[in-house]
Amino acid sequence: MALTYRLRANLLVASLLGMGFMSGFRAVGQEMSDVKITAQHVAGSVHMLTGRGGNIGVSAGDDGLLMIDDQFEPLADKIRQALRDIHPGELKFVLNTHWHGDHTGGNVSFGKEALLLAHEKVRDRLATEQTIRGRSQGPLPPEGWPVVTFEDGLYIHFNGERIEVVHYPSGHTDGDAVVYFPESGVVHTGDLFFSGRFPFVDLDHGGDVEGLTRNVGKILARIKPGTRIIPGHGPLSTVDDLKAYHKMLEDTTAYIRKRVEGKLDLESAKQQGLPKKYDSWGEGFISTESWIETVYRSLDRKSKP
Repeated sequence: MALTYRLRANLLVASLLGMGFMSGFRAVGQEMSDVKITAQHVAGSVHMLTGRGGNIGVSAGDDGLLMIDDQFEPLADKIRQALRDIHPGELKFVLNTHWHGDHTGGNVSFGKEALLLAHEKVRDRLATEQTIRGRSQGPLPPEGWPVVTFEDGLYIHFNGERIEVVHYPSGHTDGDAVVYFPESGVVHTGDLFFSGRFPFVDLDHGGDVEGLTRNVGKILARIKPGTRIIPGHGPLSTVDDLKAYHKMLEDTTAYIRKRVEGKLDLESAKQQGLPKKYDSWGEGFISTESWIETVYRSLDRKSKP
């Protein structure tokens, strides 16, 4: 796949709390005081940090540290300590998988010491006022904006491997990036993958349920058996976990598509529910009813002229 990249020198208002939402990530200092950042070695040079918000990926080695996503600003010092515990090297890069606040909240802090990278739409979102789920959020200060942006993707040659960053459009948002570590056998999917749970799809910012399903299929087509997967939310996962998630997306979308094509209204579609085997998928932030509404809205808007 030919990747093009463009260099430029140029949150979610409601952000994920574990698998739930909290609003206004700039005002959550007290709520963050009891959060523990936990490190887990994944494979090769790659580690995973969990705390509150999106899972963090870390490449650690002789070249220093590269971090994928940075959760919330009040957790920055705890994240720094976790990084030091992994490796004493300098933090060189922070890559955002998309613009939501539980993945970019630490940008203002880490952007003062490392180079911020993201898809160009992520910079656009972070630099301007956004409205999501009916709430308005002002822009981040300029030090939190990515200074290296790309369209299709880029390579980062770091810690002995060629790290590949690929943009997948129209999935969770319009600016999603997936990060592949081929030598380590690891991939960080960002919020294209909520392990074992229905995902949040940001329909108001370029997200699309069918696009998400296609993108997950593309990820599956290129990773090898045995690849370790860092999801946007949920535990460290396997290829089989991602396959189960992909099948859930295909199957539940097919159920709801029939209701949309049958001109069933949204409330009636919700009342019909989904087969019982999907009950556990609705135990996270996105309930079964919320997932039905997301899929319905995503499909219904395409059926209108």
